[in-house]
Amino acid sequence: NLDAARTQAEIAVAQYRKAVQVALRETADALAGLETYEVQMRAQQAQAEAEQKRYDLTDLRYRAGASSQLDQLDAQRSLLATQQAAVQSRVSLLQARVALYRALGGDWSEPIRDERDVPRPDAASAAR
Repeated sequence: NLDAARTQAEIAVAQYRKAVQVALRETADALAGLETYEVQMRAQQAQAEAEQKRYDLTDLRYRAGASSQLDQLDAQRSLLATQQAAVQSRVSLLQARVALYRALGGDWSEPIRDERDVPRPDAASAAR
């Protein structure tokens, strides 16, 4: 009986060590992903800002008759594509933050409600 108890204790210690190693690896992976996505998001935002300036200038030139509508539409297409990429980068960053939260032991099963998002009856009647 004593040998069985020792064996069970050794198994429990091994399982605990494995769980700690997995948690540390998941945390390290989440931190690395977070840093990567932050850099990527900043780069995408800078690109979107540059494309916005390009579009604004092209639109001004088009309205002044110095540029074709094709140039304006091309600048608009590029702007929308970079804005979409910036949004996707933001989504990836938020997903990385959730992964880090979960790796650190956070639970993601209950929705978090912000009281500012809850409609109030007096606010609805005041808007009418």
